[in-house]
Amino acid sequence: MVELTPPLKLATEADAPELAELVNYAGEGLPHYIWAGLAAEGQEPWEVGRARQAEKARDGTVVVVDHGTGAVAGLTGYKIGAAPVEIADDFPALFRPLQELENQALASWYVNVLACYPEYRGQGLGSRLLDLAEEIARSEGLQKTSVIVADNNTGARRLYERKGYKEAAKAPCVKEDWETDTEYWVLLIKPL
Repeated sequence: MVELTPPLKLATEADAPELAELVNYAGEGLPHYIWAGLAAEGQEPWEVGRARQAEKARDGTVVVVDHGTGAVAGLTGYKIGAAPVEIADDFPALFRPLQELENQALASWYVNVLACYPEYRGQGLGSRLLDLAEEIARSEGLQKTSVIVADNNTGARRLYERKGYKEAAKAPCVKEDWETDTEYWVLLIKPL
């Protein structure tokens, strides 16, 4: 991991409630839909989301912006390898278009989650976290970053395009019972 300077820091388990909310913002409500399907009888979807985010925080893979009052923005990502992931017949349909797009962003550092609470938007936090994503990518010897965004998330797309990301591909959104206005997932790539 690259060196972080305040207000950037590695997330801790204590950040899990905010991380779950931020992940759900970034995922256009899809994470909550998934958590609801994973929840045991009597368990709230948010409890599942918080537990999953606490685990990611323990792994040391989530960076947050924290001005001293808790996480207000976050970044999660990972290196996509040089070989595509096989998409078997039993691969969940909901995730198939997302994996197909990731398979077109080989050898990149993938911005899996970039989110900010609405009241903190417009302060440059997203740009700062994208700069960090590029720094991480370079430190891992990668020559590009990538992200998938919902076609109707115009604010996020404007941010990515302002930072140099270009549309590389898109795939229809599979909705199942998930209620969303998203029609397409859009893969954006930035060469470094």
